[in-house]
Amino acid sequence: MSAPLRFVPTSAAQVEWPRDQKHEWLVRDGLTGEGDLAMVRVTMESGQSHEFHSHPAMEEILYVLSGRCIQSVAEEKQELSAGDTVHIPTGVPHATHNPFAEPLVFLAILTPALFDGEEFDGEETVDGVS
Repeated sequence: MSAPLRFVPTSAAQVEWPRDQKHEWLVRDGLTGEGDLAMVRVTMESGQSHEFHSHPAMEEILYVLSGRCIQSVAEEKQELSAGDTVHIPTGVPHATHNPFAEPLVFLAILTPALFDGEEFDGEETVDGVS
C-alpha cells in the first residue's frame, strides 16, 4: 500500500458504481489513512434513487454540489439544491431521489468511518437488513 494521501486530486479518487451511481471516495481508509471520517462524491442521474436505508453506527452530512433532489430523513421530506446541507443522525432512515432532469452531485461525509462497529466498507443497512 502506498503512503496515505493528505491532498487528494480527483484522479486519485477510488471509484465504485453501486446502483449504477458513480461514487468517488475522496476520504477513506486505504486512501487517506485510518481516521474517523469518510467522504464520497456521489453522482445520481435523473430518475435514480438511493432508497431508504440507515447507518447504525454513523452520522452523515450531505452537501449538494450541483443539481437538485428530494431528500427524506425519517418522516420529513424536502427539496435540496446546490449549497444545501442535511444532517442525518446515527441510525435514522433516509433516502435520496433525483426526479429532476439534471444530474445530482453531492458529498456524503460520514463519521465515524465505521459500520456496525467495523470499518466502513461502503455498505449500509437497507430497510433494516444488511
